[in-house]
Amino acid sequence: MPPPPPSIAGKAACFLSFAAARDRCFSHRFLAAGLRPLAVHLPDAADPVTTVHMWVPASPPRNPLVLLHGFGASATWQWYPYLRPLIAAGFDPIVPDLVFFGNSCTRLPDRSDMFQAWSLKAALDAIGVKKFGLVGVSYGGFVGYKMAAMYPDAVDKVAMVCAGVCLEEKDLAEGLFPVAGVDEAAALLVPRRPDEVRRLVRLTFVRPPLIMPSCFLWDYIKVMGSDHIQEKTELLHALISGRQLSTLPKLKQKTLIVWGEQDKVFPMELAHRLKRHLEGNSRLVVIHNAGHAVNLEKPTEVCKSVIDFFQEPVAEDSNDEMV
Repeated sequence: MPPPPPSIAGKAACFLSFAAARDRCFSHRFLAAGLRPLAVHLPDAADPVTTVHMWVPASPPRNPLVLLHGFGASATWQWYPYLRPLIAAGFDPIVPDLVFFGNSCTRLPDRSDMFQAWSLKAALDAIGVKKFGLVGVSYGGFVGYKMAAMYPDAVDKVAMVCAGVCLEEKDLAEGLFPVAGVDEAAALLVPRRPDEVRRLVRLTFVRPPLIMPSCFLWDYIKVMGSDHIQEKTELLHALISGRQLSTLPKLKQKTLIVWGEQDKVFPMELAHRLKRHLEGNSRLVVIHNAGHAVNLEKPTEVCKSVIDFFQEPVAEDSNDEMV
């Protein structure tokens, strides 16, 4: 029997793909929660040098909360458990894809967190969101921290979830992390083979799956991790190379720091370092039995901490917590 035409074969592959099915499921959850996908072209639609894709409320947001994802799967995979609790608490979630993730991309060569911050701020301006709260997970926390420093009048309060913004490049060589250099960090966070995915999952989860069949991991890599590999590697180089704590600005906004107690990617030392750096302008919440992927391992606890922080009066943002 001859092979099916390419179009039929492609549809069959998509239909049989577990990762693609989950991706569609998460998108449906966003739609069911009242969000809609939107592509914002910068500087304008006639010449979209940069495109920022985001999920936004169907109605103009009154209490916008921007949720920034980390490396790994797309924004929908990382934030779907948070939508309904945040909406029930009175927030209007806005969930962007960072540049070179999901459907966001650029033709410009800049790979800095400053460019990511500018792109997101320009996209939010384009849809009329001028002031907002911000939550960033891991790499999204780096971008969120930069946004808060660049646009203090726009970013109200900030929550950093396992975001090692206080790391220095020398920390890698000194053994603070499971990698010894930027190239090894890129290989870890941008996996290309099933064994690399297994290593990443085992580092980021306290209780990783006991069985991770290669066929499913190849499917995940093909669907979620095969785009913009070179650009994502360049993002990490731009983020880590030459990084020094002495050049990190101190945020003016009240800041929530959420950390998985057993984080092996960004150890707890970085949480305490960030708290010291902010000099009393922050609260640290440590979540037990969770690692770097605390937002997925303990979504209920993380979401409650975020809601409590953004709802309470500024004067009460103080004491640290163990969850």
